Amino acid sequence: MPQPLSMKINLEDSLDYRWSRFSELSKELVYEILSLRQNIFIVEQECWYQDADGKDLGALHLTVKNKDILVAYLRVLEPGASYSEPRLGRIVVKKDYRGIGLGKKIINVGKEKCYKLFPNKQIKISAQIHLQEFYENLGFNRQGEPYDEDGILHIEMVSP
Repeated sequence: MPQPLSMKINLEDSLDYRWSRFSELSKELVYEILSLRQNIFIVEQECWYQDADGKDLGALHLTVKNKDILVAYLRVLEPGASYSEPRLGRIVVKKDYRGIGLGKKIINVGKEKCYKLFPNKQIKISAQIHLQEFYENLGFNRQGEPYDEDGILHIEMVSP
C-alpha cells in the first residue's frame, strides 16, 4: 500500500520555496503558474473571471516546487497596487498536496515577506467566505461584510 502524501513530504526539506519578480520568471514557469491558478480557480471552483489581471507584472511571486512540479503559489501585491496595504492573493495549493499544512505554510511565508518588506503595514486578503476560519487561525481578522466576487462570497481580512 503506498504511503499517503503527507508521509512523503517534509514541508521544509522536500520543497523548494522561491520568491521572484515577474521579470525573473521563465516563460515556462509563468505558464505553470497560470495553468495551476486556472485549474483551481476556473476549472475546479467554476469561477469564470479574468485571471491575467495585469497585477502579476508588479507582484512578488512565491512558487513552491516538489522536484520540478509546481505544487503551490501565491503573489504579494505591494502597497498601492490595489490597496494601501500589501495584499496576499491567488493563493493556491495543487489538489494532491492539500491536507499536509502547505497552505498554512505558504501564507505564513507570505506574511513574513510582507512584514520584512513593508514593516508596520497590515496585510490584506480577500478570502472566500468558507475559508474565513482558516485565515482567522493564521492571524487574520474579518473586516466588513461578505461580498460577491465572481459568483463566490468573499470577505476582506487583515493581519495586524
